[in-house]
Amino acid sequence: MPQTETINQNKDFKRAYYRGASATTPPVVVYALKNRRGVRRLGLTATKKIGKAVQRNRARRVLREAWRQLEDRFPPGYDYVLVARVRTAHVKTQEVARGLAAALKKLKLS
Repeated sequence: MPQTETINQNKDFKRAYYRGASATTPPVVVYALKNRRGVRRLGLTATKKIGKAVQRNRARRVLREAWRQLEDRFPPGYDYVLVARVRTAHVKTQEVARGLAAALKKLKLS
């Protein structure tokens, strides 16, 4: 069983947006919502506001790598949706990882 499952369903994203707690940092927005599965679930989003496909894909890649570095600090039993911001595609993974850590503190999950 993987450490983190992927959120694919639109309804799961919407549930996190509307009912989850959110924390905003310059490179990323994090939504967290408790789930009943006892496992971490991750969803990544990069809207067209980020740029064309190349920038959106880079933003998702950077988010995924930053998540991989900090995955163990996020408690299981939650759905996490990471939303890329305009600057996400233009900064280094370490800066996004710092933003994720700050968001984790804001959400009082660490």
